[in-house]
Amino acid sequence: MSLFAMGFLLVILQPSAGQFPRACANTQSLLRKECCPPWDGDGSPCGELSSRGSCQNILLSLAPLGPQFPFSGVDDREDWPSVFYNRTCKCKGNFMGFNCGECKFGFSGVNCTERQLRTRRNIFQLTTSEKDKFLAYLNLAKNTPSQNYVIATGTYSQMNNGSNPMFRNINVYDLFVWMHYYASRDTLLGGSNVWRDIDFAHEAPGFLPWHRVFLLMWEREIQKITGDENFTIPYWDWRDAEDCVVCTDEYMGGRHPTNPNLLSPASFFSSWQVICTRSEEYNSQQALCNATSEGPILRNPGNNDKSRTPRLPSSAEVEFCLSLTQYESGPMDKMANYSFRNTLEGFADPQTAISNISQSGLHNALHIYMNGSMSQVQGSANDPIFVLHHAFVDSIFERWLRRHRPMLEVYPAANAPIGHNRENYMVPFIPLYRNGEFFKSSRELGYDYEYLQEPELDSFQDFLTPYLEQARQIWAWLVGAAVVGGIITAVLTGLILAYQKKRRGTASEIQPLLVESEDYNNISYQSNF
Repeated sequence: MSLFAMGFLLVILQPSAGQFPRACANTQSLLRKECCPPWDGDGSPCGELSSRGSCQNILLSLAPLGPQFPFSGVDDREDWPSVFYNRTCKCKGNFMGFNCGECKFGFSGVNCTERQLRTRRNIFQLTTSEKDKFLAYLNLAKNTPSQNYVIATGTYSQMNNGSNPMFRNINVYDLFVWMHYYASRDTLLGGSNVWRDIDFAHEAPGFLPWHRVFLLMWEREIQKITGDENFTIPYWDWRDAEDCVVCTDEYMGGRHPTNPNLLSPASFFSSWQVICTRSEEYNSQQALCNATSEGPILRNPGNNDKSRTPRLPSSAEVEFCLSLTQYESGPMDKMANYSFRNTLEGFADPQTAISNISQSGLHNALHIYMNGSMSQVQGSANDPIFVLHHAFVDSIFERWLRRHRPMLEVYPAANAPIGHNRENYMVPFIPLYRNGEFFKSSRELGYDYEYLQEPELDSFQDFLTPYLEQARQIWAWLVGAAVVGGIITAVLTGLILAYQKKRRGTASEIQPLLVESEDYNNISYQSNF
């Protein structure tokens, strides 16, 4: 079947939810519950003939979950992606992708053996041509159909358990808008009932790793459609900003001259249409977003509820957040206190780290401040400021990782809200990624931040902090070892002195600097350490 014919069929299929490889969006794959597409390089599933990978059963985490979601078997995202597929490609070495046809993040080359390190830069440090190229890439993504992925626009049961596939084409930019919606949407319980206290990308430990993968995939898809392998998402450093300095026609779109809720017609973002913003409508219809256009981007920066978010975040608030030593704490949701994740996400006060859901700090403050499309969780990625914002949030996460150097075990293995345990697969990504796989330095994933490569005033403190923290944790053992060592030293010293005294009293003719060879070979040196 030609690509055109396949595209036509996908468009006319009834609307239906996960981001699905096009090669697996069919009745056969769904009924077999298998997504192991062939790699074009050798035509074998998962590139098995070229030792790139093989089709294997998915191993799901059995670790217990927190109490926030009291249901089981009512949501397609539970134990992702097993409702749709229980066999996928498991790639070897540095290979990655739904068919093992790509390289892991941080690697390139024919055999994925070449290390690479790209740099994400401050958008205001880009040259005019670099900035214009970035904006053009976003616009190209908005107008280019995804070659690799389609979206499902209904539940598995609405697909008649796979026998009635319901998929639809989508452009590259909106693919990521839809994924963000799908991960954070409410659970449909039937009738008009929904469960709102569920989110696979927010309000729990996976918030930062999930968005890290999200941006990496976004970068990669833009690299593919542009052929620019060195493309990286820029960031907006919003610390201490007095207003939305990127909200100009030169950058992300200025304010409309007559309607403050719209973008200036001089910005091509003003012609963009949003998707997945009508959550209450979907809930009432027990339906999912099918990526139908729902109007222009809305934005009215600074005209938000000042009692909730009085201003943009400050440098001092970011520094306080970075000083927190616990990644996660307590219930591991938006009520967590002294949690770096919850404070950076914005549900805890950025000056005390105490949960306060009536206020919005740091990450959340930016979304609320924009007072439009960015302010609604499910559809927030419609506004292109989203990528600039989350790139900077990710850089703060990176600073915390470098400062505290946590072991993987710091990320919770159990009892986190559904989907957020360390070994849970992230919704709705295929290929599969576990939360814990991205709880590590960005350099290991092939990227860095421009401002983190430069010496900072607190760089020496950043260097010492992890070692001081480790010393604090083991100080009792160090003191104990010192006491035991002192006792052993005192005993040995007493024995040596007594022995020497005895020798002096019985053999005054002994020459102390002469040792028989046999005795010399029996001497050993020991340290108290």
